[in-house]
Amino acid sequence: MPAVLRRLLMRITFFFLLLLSVNVLAFWRGRSDERLAALTCVGGALLTLVARAPIWHRFSQFELLSFGIDLAIFLAFLAIALRSERFWPMWVAGLQLTATTVHLLKLVNPDLMRFVFGAALAFWSYPILILIAVGAWRTSLVERWRSPDIAGRGTIP
Repeated sequence: MPAVLRRLLMRITFFFLLLLSVNVLAFWRGRSDERLAALTCVGGALLTLVARAPIWHRFSQFELLSFGIDLAIFLAFLAIALRSERFWPMWVAGLQLTATTVHLLKLVNPDLMRFVFGAALAFWSYPILILIAVGAWRTSLVERWRSPDIAGRGTIP
C-alpha cells in the first residue's frame, strides 16, 4: 500500500474513532446540548461521505452539495448555541462558520489549491469535536456548581 494512501486511511480512522469517542462521552456525561452537537457531527460526517465528489475531482471546484451540508451543520450548531446556557456551543458554531466560509473562498477564487481547500475544510472538525468532548466532560462540574447549595460553591475547575 502506498504511503500516501496509508496516511490518508490513518487520518480517516483517527477522525472516526474520535467522533465515536466524543459521541460515547456526550451520551455518557453530557446533556441535550452535548448529545445534539455530537449527533450533528455524526450526521454531517455521514452526509459528507455520501455527497463527496470522486477523489480525482474532490476540492478542485466549489461543491454546492458539500457547502449545503456544512451550512446546515452550522445552522444546527447555531440553534444549539442560542438555546444553551453554556458557552462552548457558541465556539463550536463559530468554528463551523469558519469551515463554511472556506467554501465561499473557493467560489471567489477557483484557483485556490486543492490541498489548501481540503485541509481548511477538514481542520476545523477536530477542535469542534474536542470542544464538544470538553463540554460533555464538564457538564457534571457545571451542574454541581449551579446547585442550590451556595455555601459549597467555588470556582469551576
